Formats: sequence, C-alpha cells, structure tokens
Amino acid sequence: MTTTTAEITTAAPASPEDRLKDWWSTSIVDIEPGRIAFRGYPIEQLIGRIGFAEMVWLMVRGELPSPAQAALLEACLVAGVDHGPQAPSIAIARMAMTCGVDINNAMASATNVLGDVHGGAGQAALELYLAIDARQRAGAPLAEALEAVLRPLIAARQPLPGFGHRFHPVDPRAPRLIALAREAVAAGTIGGAFVTIGLGVEDWLAAAKNKRLTVNIDGVTAVIFAELGFSPMLARGLFILSRSVGIMAHAHEQAQQGGRIKGPTPPAFGYRYAGPGRRSLTEPD
Repeated sequence: MTTTTAEITTAAPASPEDRLKDWWSTSIVDIEPGRIAFRGYPIEQLIGRIGFAEMVWLMVRGELPSPAQAALLEACLVAGVDHGPQAPSIAIARMAMTCGVDINNAMASATNVLGDVHGGAGQAALELYLAIDARQRAGAPLAEALEAVLRPLIAARQPLPGFGHRFHPVDPRAPRLIALAREAVAAGTIGGAFVTIGLGVEDWLAAAKNKRLTVNIDGVTAVIFAELGFSPMLARGLFILSRSVGIMAHAHEQAQQGGRIKGPTPPAFGYRYAGPGRRSLTEPD
C-alpha cells in the first residue's frame, strides 16, 4: 500500500505558551487563581478531613491510603523524630542556632548531613530486602536468598544497614513497630513478605556472627515501608521528614536557652592536637 503526500499529516508545532507550560510538568498539584487541588482533590475538601500522614501518602503516591495504612505510616514517622542532642543532625541544628541564624537555616544545616552514613540506613535496608525478595520471586527459598545476598556483604566486612545499634543493646523503638507490623499482617493491611524477610535477616545474622544483632529503627521502618509499597528513595525521604520534627524542636529549644557560638563540646575540655611540635621559620640571612 502506498501513501500519497496528501495523506501524510504533520503535527502542528507546539506554541510558545505550550512549550513554556511543558517546561515543568506535574501530576501533584493543580493551581489556578482561587483554586488549589492536590492529586485532583480540592484542598478545602482535604483540610480537616485527612491527617498529615494521609497527606504525605497522597502527595507521593497519588492516592489516599486506607486508615490502617495511614496508621502504620504514622507510627513510623512518630518513631523516628529524635535521638537526642548527640545525634549529629540534632547537634548541628543546635550549634547553628547559637551562631545567630534563624530556624530555617538551622533545619537546613541539619538535614544536609542526613546522607548515606547518617540517615540513609533505612534506604539501604530496603534495597537489601528488595534484593532478597527478587531472588525469592525468581524461585529461591528464603534461606538461599538470604545466603546469596548477605554472605558477600559479611565476607567484605560491610556493615548491614538496619541491624544492631551503637547505643542501644535493643533499639526500644523496634519491638513496638514489629508488633504493629504483625498486627497489620493479621488484619490483612500488609502482605507480610517483607516482615518475614526482615526477621529472617536478623536470624541469619545471629547464626553467621554467633551473636544477635537485633533489627533497629532503620531496619524495621524499612520493612514497613516495603510492605506499604514505598521506594527506597522515599524511605530516606520519610525518615528525613520524621527527623525534621526533632530538628525543629531542638533548634527552637536552643533559641529559648540562648547561648552564643557553641561548639560541639565546652571549651574547657579542649581537643587533642596531633600535628608537629612547635617550630619556626628560619630567619633569612
């Protein structure tokens, strides 16, 4: 079959206005004068009718969660808000406030240090669970999947994210979240595959290391985030959202307490100098 020139149609070029509008494309928010809608819901219908955890879910997932899903997400957000002024992000927020900046600067300074080492363990743990789950989906039993994913990490002496804690023998936040996750499995809110994987990692580690490294806040929230269908990137984002509450509270408290240019320790404690001994430049001839 041949096509004549008359049958060939060419799409009209986009107008400058359309090209400008297409520069940023979003399915999250629709705003016009006098109207604001999130994921299609007018803001006036959301205010006073849904909670903050539900709003978070709507914004990042596009749909509203069930009440049980929202409650499980909120439990994770509550659990991660703070871990004391010795946590680097919290300490930075407090020090920043004593330098005369405002609360937004202190909060930004604090959240900027929440990276792979401090703040990224939940994301890494979820990635670990997904790797184990992928092997199971390919047909491997759990024990084989655990061995295949975890043994190389142990052999390379890499720390396993989400297990053990430098301060707590047992992270006091974890058992309650595990209990809530199990209740959610029993109620049919979540499937339970990642609960099994997370607790399986804990058991595998106990056998491999001959000591029990219990799941911590990062490991258990990663289990719940995986069960709820959040991506690893959002696991980190949700932790930072949660910890921002503690950061804000500490920054505000420090502002009330006052203090000026406070460093990480009182000046009287000093620090250890490890450089060369006292020396001087040779005088020129």
